Amino acid sequence: MSWETALDEKIRAYLPEMKWLHDEPLKKHTSFRIGGPAKRMAFPRSTEETVILAGILQDLGVRTVLLGNGTNVLFPDDGLDAVVLSTGELGGISRSGDEISAEAGVTLARLATFAWKEGFTGLEFAHGIPGSLGGGVVMNAGAYGGELADVLTEVTALWPGGVRTLKADELKLSYRHSIFTEQPEAVVLRAGLRLMPGDADAVKARMDELMEKRKASQPLEYPSAGSTFKRPEGYFAGTLIEQCGLKGTRVGGAEVSRKHAGFVINTGDATCADVLALIEKVQDTVRKEAGVTLEPEVRIIR
Repeated sequence: MSWETALDEKIRAYLPEMKWLHDEPLKKHTSFRIGGPAKRMAFPRSTEETVILAGILQDLGVRTVLLGNGTNVLFPDDGLDAVVLSTGELGGISRSGDEISAEAGVTLARLATFAWKEGFTGLEFAHGIPGSLGGGVVMNAGAYGGELADVLTEVTALWPGGVRTLKADELKLSYRHSIFTEQPEAVVLRAGLRLMPGDADAVKARMDELMEKRKASQPLEYPSAGSTFKRPEGYFAGTLIEQCGLKGTRVGGAEVSRKHAGFVINTGDATCADVLALIEKVQDTVRKEAGVTLEPEVRIIR
């Protein structure tokens, strides 16, 4: 019996109501619009379903790839012989006092809007970040001088040994890094954030201002995975790439954006192979001409 058949039987028996897709094109679930089919794709709707599913996958020894909002990931053209576990259906959000509790599938944009409507400041920076809270926690997402490390109080996650809640000082948060980048098998389920009371009009004005900055400076009209490279210490990746004359450089359908050199965009028919070849070309050129090694920020799944 194949692992797919064995797994389908388990899902029918224990999670009959969960959304469960076969040979699902991953390009439908990523902002890059790139990626072949996953053998199976799961959308648990609660912590309980996630725990049951993870147990089944572990018992069967099935490769599992986690997916949040799909805005910082590049999947292979030939797909994955694996189960892609999406946290997109984990969308609960609530407030208690000066704290907000939200599940991993809540988008950062929705979270920022919720905070504004509840009269809080501290999440304005997240308004234009397209990812989910779960993915944002993993990468300590940030922009315009703010990051999740500034507001996180705790994170509940599913680990191989069970569900654990970690306090902020246990999360190892730094630039585009957390304890979860060291433990990719862990599944972020929920996070708590502490915010400050703020003037609603001022918060909304700041959110609108940052969104306008994004629209003016970033190629939002094209599919991409956001900033392609991490910021090297002492430099800005986009500036280095532009100084090396790489704006507009193409490999197949992938292009270094003419609007912002820190973005590799899909001009319409880019493949994973195109993007990887262009990333390598940019890295080689910047290394030779500027002496700086660029590290991809986009999560590359192979």
